[in-house]
Amino acid sequence: MLFETVDEISLNLATRFKKIRKIKNITQKDLSLKSNVSYGTIKRFETTGEISLHSLIKLCVALDMQYEITNMFKEIPYKDISEVIKYGK
Repeated sequence: MLFETVDEISLNLATRFKKIRKIKNITQKDLSLKSNVSYGTIKRFETTGEISLHSLIKLCVALDMQYEITNMFKEIPYKDISEVIKYGK
């Protein structure tokens, strides 16, 4: 298992997001209009990885990627069978 810092995880997420935006051929300005997230926020996110959760969700919805964000914590990483029994589904 590789250990990354919070900043590295954030920046990697932003890099992947930017790649998806470009593949979908949407400019930052167009995404800003479509998502109602400011252009500056999008630019900062793609550069630094910093964004509020609310804004990230809006961007995902605008890029038709809400499935990815709504399913982020669906699978619970149980350590063993006793946790499955205790916390269940």
